[in-house]
Amino acid sequence: MIILGVDPGTLLTGYGVIERNGTTTRVLASGVIKNLPAQLMPLRLQKIYLELAALIEKFHPDEFAIETAFYGKNAQSALKIGQARGVSVLAGVNYEVPVTEYSPREVKKAVVGNGAASKDQVQYMVVKILKLKSAPHYLDATDALAVALCHSHRIGKPRTGFKDWRSYVEAHPERVVKPLMKIKGEK
Repeated sequence: MIILGVDPGTLLTGYGVIERNGTTTRVLASGVIKNLPAQLMPLRLQKIYLELAALIEKFHPDEFAIETAFYGKNAQSALKIGQARGVSVLAGVNYEVPVTEYSPREVKKAVVGNGAASKDQVQYMVVKILKLKSAPHYLDATDALAVALCHSHRIGKPRTGFKDWRSYVEAHPERVVKPLMKIKGEK
């Protein structure tokens, strides 16, 4: 199975293509799609789309995994990342590659074991897990490989997120502890 992982950004969009065969995982490609700050936004988005499309045509991934946007204090940055995510997802959809999204926290937890891990910790674990001779030059490429690894770990496993406690309890009635005695007013 071939997985394309993407870490979207308008100046640097990281990508990582991995192949999983049983318990063996190897890197087919990784890097960044670079845009210049002086470029107009539509041209940046076009470049992201076209280069991801070229990667899809070259590697024919079975799965496309992308990191969801991180919403910080800067709404303008979030909007730009959202645009980069949009054209990235569009590339996957247009080539009929199933697209799955993961939060930065999910990716870090899957790769490092800690959802609050630093970028350096993620890079260290990606290098170790994939047995790379050296770390990718850009952290965006490392993050994209981490997204692909996260997806590789999650394939075939159900997502564990629940929208509220009620849906969790309904899915896991065996985990509900029943009181030993009745509470006053309870039937």
